[in-house]
Amino acid sequence: MKVRLYEIFTSIEGEGILYGTKTLFVRLAGCPFKCFYCDTKEALSMTSGREYTIEEAKKLIENNLVKNTYKVNFTGGDPLVQSEAVSELAKFVQQKKIPTYLESSCFDSVKFEQVLPYFDYIKIEFKTLDSEFVNKKHYSTLLENELQCLKLAANSGKTTYIKIVVSSRTTLEQFKQILTSIFDMARYKVAGFIIQPTYGIEEPDLKQLLAFYDAVYTYYEGVRIIPQLHKFIGAP
Repeated sequence: MKVRLYEIFTSIEGEGILYGTKTLFVRLAGCPFKCFYCDTKEALSMTSGREYTIEEAKKLIENNLVKNTYKVNFTGGDPLVQSEAVSELAKFVQQKKIPTYLESSCFDSVKFEQVLPYFDYIKIEFKTLDSEFVNKKHYSTLLENELQCLKLAANSGKTTYIKIVVSSRTTLEQFKQILTSIFDMARYKVAGFIIQPTYGIEEPDLKQLLAFYDAVYTYYEGVRIIPQLHKFIGAP
């Protein structure tokens, strides 16, 4: 088995419920989709980065682990594209007693279920239609997969949180429709709900953000609006 990695580096977690923690990022190459606000376009191609054997990748992770690393974040691209390899690498990290963190768009619930046992922290990201992740024809299928991933993660007992990226294009009506789908299934089974505004492109204004916040608060008081911290401190 081989795996294609774009990069491995240590930085500060800039997103989600664990923002601010010292993290080893394992960025997988390859994602079949592209949001208009994607900030890692260079890692989308399956020919990006470099191919390694699983053993080589394990050694690479081990050699890059530094003191006081809080967790290892498997990101991309999208890790689910290489689900079998990711499972092996995450299991290796867990054996070192270091928490593992999955950052995925959750576009495939079957592959998600395969990797789930090897992760301690799960981010379930719900894409809005305006993100251009998929077209309108395929959006309902994407949402079904995201909801199934949420159900699997929440029922597994793993620390699971929800994230939605919003832009000036995101309508409140569309946002509320996603919320209805989410909280009909897992209202009290998540560790957080993050609204993340886009940065440097189609940024939402304060009025929009407050409206999104209020919409979530109706269901879940633990909602937070958190921009990408690493962008502000100049970290990768």
